[in-house]
Amino acid sequence: MTVQINSNYLEKYSEEFASIVCDRYYSGKQFITGQDIIQLTSSIQVNFFIIKRLFELWQEELTKLNSNPYFDYRDISVHEALTQFMNVLSRRIKVERGSFEPLVSYAVSQAIQVATDPVLFYQKEIDNAPSGKINEYLKENKKYYKWHDKVVSFLIDKARFGHDESAYKRAIAANYQAITDNLESVNLLIATLGDVKAFNLDAYIENESTATVTSDPTPVSNDQGSFFDSVAESPTPEPPKQEFKPELKPEPVVADLPPSSSFSHGPINAQELRARFSVETYRGMKGVIGELSESLAINQRFMFTKELFDGNADLLGHALKSIDECRSFEESIDLVNKRYVNELNWEPNTEPVQEFLQLVYRKFAD
Repeated sequence: MTVQINSNYLEKYSEEFASIVCDRYYSGKQFITGQDIIQLTSSIQVNFFIIKRLFELWQEELTKLNSNPYFDYRDISVHEALTQFMNVLSRRIKVERGSFEPLVSYAVSQAIQVATDPVLFYQKEIDNAPSGKINEYLKENKKYYKWHDKVVSFLIDKARFGHDESAYKRAIAANYQAITDNLESVNLLIATLGDVKAFNLDAYIENESTATVTSDPTPVSNDQGSFFDSVAESPTPEPPKQEFKPELKPEPVVADLPPSSSFSHGPINAQELRARFSVETYRGMKGVIGELSESLAINQRFMFTKELFDGNADLLGHALKSIDECRSFEESIDLVNKRYVNELNWEPNTEPVQEFLQLVYRKFAD
């Protein structure tokens, strides 16, 4: 799919997004560090595209050093010392607002492009790769691709031989056509930007046409690699896993259910859930809760992200906000059936799904 975009809207939105983010972060701070960038916004793709741009600038700095004609950078001792220096330098990311805001704006623009037109975005990545090293470039940058990465990731494993650029681009377009139905919704991805500033997709896409298509980091020892090597290993700190063991009373017999409504269709039945949850007692699960997006405990967010939303915290966040906007329990279950149960292969009777549904019930409990 080739997307005709409003580049003026994209530029203006990206700049305003960056300004809001920096207003929030730099209100009491002078610098931002690498670890803070990874968790800067609720959109993981924006955060990692900022890191990707810093990685590119880091490589450019290394290239400048290596191009100096007066010293022998091929000497093994010089190479080892330079590598160690650059790795230590990468773990001392410290950026003031004036230099950081353009990086955020650039990352937002890139994230929107990969969300709305992944074929064109990844084809441009092929253009950015050094000649004859396309596969190495993709492998090195894979850790930064968080949205629609399946469009290009297959090449890293399959194409270990020297195709030209046009062959790679054709492969990307063909793969997109084959897997497009399994990709995350553009609306779901774009919605993750809304915590900072709502994005008007209609204003951005003018036309579509079918085509082939806080404090300094911990001191670093000499044997550590670069910061950029570590970002994919632990992008965000994971809370301790807690095994979910609700204490249930014997499951009641469901009888005399109210007549089925327009929201009762799907693998999960709202009336059956309402009848069961209304008489079951869960330790620590009593009482009505407010906004789901604000009420989840850390361990619940971790479990739901991992078990129900394919490890995508952005997708969980959007789901919670969408449920919060529903007017009734039945409407919320209808949304869950339509958007998540089949698409994410949920097994309705598993404990993570049941705990998630319990929270939804508590939000709408009378």
